[in-house]
Amino acid sequence: MTLLWIALLPLLGVLVPPLVANRGRRDCSLATAALPALALALTLFQVPALNAGEALRFSAEWIPALGLELAFRLDGLTLLFNLLILGIGLLILLYAHFYLAPEEPYGRFYAYLILFMASMVGIVMADNLLLLWMFWELTSLSSFLLIGFWSHRSDARKGARMALAVTGAGGLALLAGFLLLGDMVGSFALDQVLASGETIQADPRFPLMLGLVLLGAFAKSAQFPFQFWLPHAMAAPTPVSAYLHSATMVKAGIFLMARLHPALAGNELWTVVVSLVGMTTLLYGAWFALMKTDLKGILAFSTVSHLGLVTVLLGIGSPMAVLAALFHILNHATFKAALFMSSGIIDHEAGTRELARLGGLARAMPITALLTSIAGAAMAGVPLLNGFLSKEMFFAESLATPVLGGLSWLMPVMATLGGVLSVAYSLRLVHAVFFKPPRQSPPRTPHEPPRLMRAPVELLTALCVLVGLFPSALAGGLLDLASRDVLLAPLEFHLAIWHGVNLPLLMSAIALIAGIALYHLHRYLRRFLRGFRPVDARMIFEASVQRLGRRSEALLARIDNASLQRYMGLLLITALVLTALGLVMVPSLAGDRPQRPVDGVLLSGAILLIFSGLGTAIAHRYRLISLLLLSMVGLLVSLTFARFSAPDLALTQLSVEVVTMILLMLALFFLPQKTPRESSLPRSMRDVLLAGALGVTITSLNYAVLTRDTSSISGFFLDNSVPGGGGHNVVNVILVDFRGFDTLGEITVLALAGLAIFKLLNRLRLFMPHSDGEGRLWSPDRYPMILTTISQALLPLALLVSVFIFLRGHNLPGGGFIAGLITAVALILLYMARGVEWAQERLDFQYQPVAIAGVGVAAVTGVGSWLFGHPYLTSAFGHFYLPLIGDLELATAMIFDLGVYLAVVGATLMILANLGKVTTPHRPAKDAATPATTTAKEKR
Repeated sequence: MTLLWIALLPLLGVLVPPLVANRGRRDCSLATAALPALALALTLFQVPALNAGEALRFSAEWIPALGLELAFRLDGLTLLFNLLILGIGLLILLYAHFYLAPEEPYGRFYAYLILFMASMVGIVMADNLLLLWMFWELTSLSSFLLIGFWSHRSDARKGARMALAVTGAGGLALLAGFLLLGDMVGSFALDQVLASGETIQADPRFPLMLGLVLLGAFAKSAQFPFQFWLPHAMAAPTPVSAYLHSATMVKAGIFLMARLHPALAGNELWTVVVSLVGMTTLLYGAWFALMKTDLKGILAFSTVSHLGLVTVLLGIGSPMAVLAALFHILNHATFKAALFMSSGIIDHEAGTRELARLGGLARAMPITALLTSIAGAAMAGVPLLNGFLSKEMFFAESLATPVLGGLSWLMPVMATLGGVLSVAYSLRLVHAVFFKPPRQSPPRTPHEPPRLMRAPVELLTALCVLVGLFPSALAGGLLDLASRDVLLAPLEFHLAIWHGVNLPLLMSAIALIAGIALYHLHRYLRRFLRGFRPVDARMIFEASVQRLGRRSEALLARIDNASLQRYMGLLLITALVLTALGLVMVPSLAGDRPQRPVDGVLLSGAILLIFSGLGTAIAHRYRLISLLLLSMVGLLVSLTFARFSAPDLALTQLSVEVVTMILLMLALFFLPQKTPRESSLPRSMRDVLLAGALGVTITSLNYAVLTRDTSSISGFFLDNSVPGGGGHNVVNVILVDFRGFDTLGEITVLALAGLAIFKLLNRLRLFMPHSDGEGRLWSPDRYPMILTTISQALLPLALLVSVFIFLRGHNLPGGGFIAGLITAVALILLYMARGVEWAQERLDFQYQPVAIAGVGVAAVTGVGSWLFGHPYLTSAFGHFYLPLIGDLELATAMIFDLGVYLAVVGATLMILANLGKVTTPHRPAKDAATPATTTAKEKR
């Protein structure tokens, strides 16, 4: 349970800032930090168990049918990232307390930041691929909220949209890759995936799966060609930028490549793709970091470059390369968080981040200058600092990699070039801000920030120095645990400042000397680049999005022209093409299954069905005749169900047919008296051809399916209906037991539809004509005596039948749905015979509560199974002896069926009973100006 709390505490912390924001910033900051701090403490308490070699896991079933579990793990790799995410996150909270302006909505900001933290903790702790992907997408959403926090700024909105689009698209690719990976292994459990490396790499789908997974990782970690989104995320407040670049979001892709390293690495495809993409990203980011003039821009592109460095090491994949990658992840997090917070301090105190307006700040901000210089030197790889150690390990591994075969010498050359650029932009960052004379004065007079605002930078800078001096003591144990879980084997290594004079040391010296020289030539490089047209990735992205939007609108305008005929035509043509393509692939239309003989009854029914359908279409201008013919179609379908041993379907179809006919009869009353103009002959012929082609194709499909033996799950339900559901009526047992959750959803939709229609019709009053289109008057006898008399006799009989149908439904044809329709038909008949006013005076209750109560009864029925440790909606049944009645079987599913009954009755009557109230009596012309007379019910 401890692992569950480590994962959930930051997630619960999202609720804290909105609740305590009104108590002031200090209390809000302290309360927000409490739960992440507790999660960090719980993580540290697990270190002794990890050192002892224990496997820390938590797992609980969630959606087992999909292979999704609420599963968390804590191993060495998770420990490394959790310390970064939670530790640096707490420092960012302290820093943000002083950074944000007093008028900023800090409660909302903290909530977004903690959500960001919780999603990253979820990624690194997830022990199930699908769960990992859910947290993966949560980072995209939370980063969108944080990057666009200053929504009044255009660059913030555009940067947020770009980040969401790129990382969201990468997330979809990652999901597809995970689904393929899970199918290869047969499980989404991470332990099984990591142990199945040989099986995965032997699968012919491995290249496709690897490409999809790497697309997701590269997009998240801003690797080429997705590097363009990260610099534009700098529109976020500096605390967000510091957190995003050092410990979260962009490290997610790096973590994923490290986590899946045992399963996906160790082959030529991985080595070539990952290494080359990483090296391209390293050089690209370093070059543009050298050219930028904005502090955060320099740091953003430097992050792209360093992420490329880690990717190269993971691509090389040797044990020491993996160790160097993990070491640089740790080092980069410390010096990059310190540098971003330093840039925020400079911006906060001087009012600008532009190098042209900064310079000579060492006099006004000596402590900040010292801290920034140390962190910048660590980023450049200066000896005695942590960045030097991991970068020298990178140089050593670049010498040993066979990525390019005969051209493998290019890897150390490019690695050294990356080191040269790193020294140059790091030196420029420090020298131009603190020691170079300014060309313009900053907007504000700079001074040192508050002591606690600078405290996180001091702590991180101290770590840069201490890890650089004592790497084995401070980082050796953590790296040992992390590398053991990436390599799935212990690794013997020793971290030290001095390894003697060797080629990696020479490469470091070349990088330092050449980097200093390159910085002094920087002005010539910028002068050379001014001859090229500047490219703004944000504007290109926005232009692409707008172009896509315009083309989508143009396409939509061609399709969506408010023509129902076109919509139906496109839908039917699509169905026709897809069905025809499937039939073309079938070698023979007829299958091997023997066909049943056709007798006179079946032939007569088929002929009647065909002529009824044709008559409905031909007589469409005569609506009442067309409706009667349509009712004949429904009746014949009911008889067909009865003929082929489906009495439940026959009863349901018959009941639905009656209700539908009543609804259509009421609707016909309000339709225009004259039918619309007929289509032209060519259009009619087109429609006939389309309908005929579709009919022939669907008939062929049905014939192909019915003449072949197909696997069916009906055998399962037939075998388990009595022992599993306690009922012999398989259809009803499926509806209220095996598929009870589906039925609950259906009656919920039915009740919502009834409520919606009720609200639409509630106060609607339509004009009721006194004659038809040919001048014939409606009969003055609104309530015929015969119908009135029959309805009163039929009502108790119909209610008795509905009760009988309901009670027998678990073992014989019937059930709550059919019984509800019979009850509704009987009550509607009473409305039609006596009128709405008369019926409502005697049925003085609303139907909305009936439908809602039905859904409630069905939903609450399922809760009882929880009390006995069974899944939701599990039914129970038993046989009971009742005096005078005898042995009787009772099942909890009957209570569920009662809910279905009430929902059907309530929803149906909400629609049909209210449809009869939407008319107002017709008045002669002389009384046209007189208000309509209200009914006695309305007066009350």
